Amino acid sequence: MDIVAQLESAFRAAIATALGPSHADADPAIRPSQNPAFGDFQANGALGLAKQVGEKPRDLAQRIAVAAATELGDLVEPLEVAGPGFINIRLRPPALARLLTAVDTPDLAVKPQPSAHAVVIDLCGVNVAKQMHVGHLRATIIGDALARVFERLGRTVHRENHLGDWGLPIAMVLHQLRAQRIDLDRLALEDLNRAYRDAQLTAKGDERGLEAARALGCGPHRVAELEAQHQGAAAFEEAARATLVKLQSGDPELVRDWQKLIDVTMREVFVAADVLNVRLRPEHSRGESFFRDRLAGVVDAFVRGGLGVEDQGAIVVRFPERERPLLIRKRDGGFLYATTDLAAVRYRVQELDGERVIYVVDARQRDHFQDVFDAAHLIGWDRLPDGTVAELLHVGFGTVLGKDRKPLKTRSGENFTLMALLDEAVGRGVHEVRQRAEDPESPTHGLTEGEIHRIGQAVGIAAVKYADLSTDLVRDYVFDLDRMIAFEGDTGPYLLYAHARICSIFARAGLDPAGFRSAELILEEPAERALALALLRYGAVVHDVARTLEPHRLCNYLRALCEHFSAFYQACPVLKADDPARRDSRLRLCDLTRRTLADGLDLLGISAPERM
Repeated sequence: MDIVAQLESAFRAAIATALGPSHADADPAIRPSQNPAFGDFQANGALGLAKQVGEKPRDLAQRIAVAAATELGDLVEPLEVAGPGFINIRLRPPALARLLTAVDTPDLAVKPQPSAHAVVIDLCGVNVAKQMHVGHLRATIIGDALARVFERLGRTVHRENHLGDWGLPIAMVLHQLRAQRIDLDRLALEDLNRAYRDAQLTAKGDERGLEAARALGCGPHRVAELEAQHQGAAAFEEAARATLVKLQSGDPELVRDWQKLIDVTMREVFVAADVLNVRLRPEHSRGESFFRDRLAGVVDAFVRGGLGVEDQGAIVVRFPERERPLLIRKRDGGFLYATTDLAAVRYRVQELDGERVIYVVDARQRDHFQDVFDAAHLIGWDRLPDGTVAELLHVGFGTVLGKDRKPLKTRSGENFTLMALLDEAVGRGVHEVRQRAEDPESPTHGLTEGEIHRIGQAVGIAAVKYADLSTDLVRDYVFDLDRMIAFEGDTGPYLLYAHARICSIFARAGLDPAGFRSAELILEEPAERALALALLRYGAVVHDVARTLEPHRLCNYLRALCEHFSAFYQACPVLKADDPARRDSRLRLCDLTRRTLADGLDLLGISAPERM
């Protein structure tokens, strides 16, 4: 059913027939034809091979074509050699119909990718006591899309939200809130976020400023002010450290209050996940606190293995190919993010049985993850219990920018919180749908306000997610709702509109799509053939996303599928087809396109309404 794979296999065999077994692995260079008048595909491999073997490209292409025709049988029309040595390939209409019929199944012929081992995806990565920002948008929706693709392929997937819920910063917030006798049961995340900032400022002593004031003779009052500030900061940090020690020792009241901070934080996370249509639940959160009792063991294991060495009282891991070491224990005995990440790698590979462990994290963390992954490889923590070597992969992503091409800010100059961003997107989506519903001819005319809001939310979220996922991950992109919310062009709402338009074909005629799934496919018109060829590619594209970890490949496919459908719909009357058999065939094409589009959108975490 993957026609490109079938053609590649046949042409490799043909090349081996023409040139001998030593060339059996040669790339036949199968490409979609740029001009349908010349066929559906081209095999361009003869041009490169001719140079290697010292033959004329057209002569070699002719020999390969003869052998390939035998391999392909009744799948293709007679092969044509064109130009300097291209081989034009056109599928026979009955063969194309046969292939498409095989794809028209409940699972759309997306073949499972069975494995005894799991896929682990690190996504979201929020910090307790801090509001989600636009960086969390990318980590969350990219990770969720990849998880959905692997689940679609039948893999066991563990979503892991590596929650920043441990350490001195959290203890500082906890100490401050308890000292102020704040009722934690009434705390909102905005209040908690403010407390986090205040605690950071309180603990920030200006030691350099104090030294400079003394050196420059800035006067006793200024020096006294800075001394008091510095002493207050030191006292606050000391009290916070004492709180951390009590928390680490399991003080029941502190642990209870600490859990309240987590609950306040995660409430908004789960609300945002629901709005985004992201599968993220409490069981997916495994914070730094989960690994706290494993950190000393991480350092001991590296030291015992001769991989962790002392450097001025600290413990580092050195790599033979670069000067930059990995610090895993500070000279004061404290642990670092790298220590926690190493513990997490060991857990995810050896306990969760992760064959592919994927970290969806800001591209600026590239060097950090390279060091962590290399250290895990040195000590053997990238090996599963059965000896399989796991892939440790960092899927880095760029920054979300405003129209000024600077990191996205609100009009007041503050960082955009994720919920503010989503509220704005949903509001715009609802506005667009409500405006269109005022037209008596619109499919949404007469809907209730609740139904309009539901569709508008789908439109707004589709706009945000598609704009993000359709971008090459490592690139920055401009967040421009005016462009993203449009119902035309390369946007999420355009894909939703295409889906709704197909639904309306059946709704207007009062037809059940399921009633046409056994109709004979008649694929004679160029637009019908182009749409059929696009539908055949779906399974290969899903597998390609799993291989490359690049969701934009699926976005590109879905946009192209919609364009092929639009061309088909313009060129080929459906309900007014000139005979019943052709009408039923085209209705089946419509239904298969709709189901493929809905399935692909679902893999991106985008809901597809039936009316817009």
